[in-house]
Amino acid sequence: MIPSLRKQFNASFTPEKYQTFLRRIDDACGTHVSFRLSETPCFFPQSLLQRMAEDGKVLIRQLVESPEYLARSNASIPDEFRVPNEPAHPMFVQVDFGLVRDASGELQPKLVELQAFPSLYAYQVKLAQSYIEVYGLDQIPASGSRNPASTSELKFFLGGLDEKSYRELLRAAIVGSHDPENVILMEIHPEAQKTLPDFHLTEKMLGVRTVDIEAIKKHGPQLYYERNGGRVPIRRIYNRAIVDELQRKNVKLGFDWRDDLDVEWAGHPNWYFRISKFSIPYLRHESVPKTWFLDQLDRIPDDLQNYALKPLYSFAGLGVVIAPKKEDIEAIPAEKRADYILQERLHFEPVIETPFGATKAEVRVMYVWLEQLRAVLTIIRMGRGLMMGVDQNQNMEWVGASAGLWVG
Repeated sequence: MIPSLRKQFNASFTPEKYQTFLRRIDDACGTHVSFRLSETPCFFPQSLLQRMAEDGKVLIRQLVESPEYLARSNASIPDEFRVPNEPAHPMFVQVDFGLVRDASGELQPKLVELQAFPSLYAYQVKLAQSYIEVYGLDQIPASGSRNPASTSELKFFLGGLDEKSYRELLRAAIVGSHDPENVILMEIHPEAQKTLPDFHLTEKMLGVRTVDIEAIKKHGPQLYYERNGGRVPIRRIYNRAIVDELQRKNVKLGFDWRDDLDVEWAGHPNWYFRISKFSIPYLRHESVPKTWFLDQLDRIPDDLQNYALKPLYSFAGLGVVIAPKKEDIEAIPAEKRADYILQERLHFEPVIETPFGATKAEVRVMYVWLEQLRAVLTIIRMGRGLMMGVDQNQNMEWVGASAGLWVG
């Protein structure tokens, strides 16, 4: 995206540096990162990242500040997962954008998905730092400068944050006013999750212990887990448990989501449903592709090659069908069609030059909403396949999870 930086990076890349980078990440996380990491970071113009960050804010506010949408989204929350004491807005939101070229040849960000659920808030910091340190990107020649000693700094935080202020913001969001001993990161079988590196780094950063949701027990309105032969009271939960995985794995819980518990939520679970693929048909913005609930289609389009079929509540591209066939749609029972959307398929522009050809990049803008809605970081997914998730770009090089860097 910044041609001079891309050219310099590609020319100086060596497989040995990449292996050093992978070892650095594993060492920092205290566990192996099991999803593929791209050989390269992505260099973006600050103006483009700012535009995506602002577009994402508009989309989020369009939903949260609409009484009509909030009333409609009540239907998106299954009764058995409706948690009391919902706050007025979500705490964590992710908005994913791809890049397309318009008729004039300009790159335009287009919405892929959005989700009010935490992402890799601790891990992504370490990933960006490791790219910079291992590849020697600490200082780069300043753009347009005639002085060869003049340098600029590559940054990755958004919204004027730095490492210290970001850590303080994340502590306020996740730990709040509590002792970290009584705050947990809650997940389903965390040791088996690909996101385990983030759990470890969250604990290192904030002192928050990761606890398997099945290990949580209830006594009256209190939740606790057992450790070293004693009970540890839970006062606040950083929720990372995804409902569709709970259902798929038939996880048995020691509490009921509907209980009025004496616990705070760092990311209230109801917002996972309210801001999700369910939201996209209600959005009105130039960045949003045409989207319909499957049960509200008058007829199935003839040009299905130009669409994507997506289940409302799934992660990592599970169940998504690009260019579905008519029989794919007809196979979905009528009573289940409200749980799917049909979305205009966008052809994202390959914008990252690599030794294996131009590669597409999907940009996730990560938000934290306490007193104000703030864009804080990006996650980049690089790919040359139909889909951008790390699970969909197997047996390729210079693809996978990456970090977005910009010159400041």
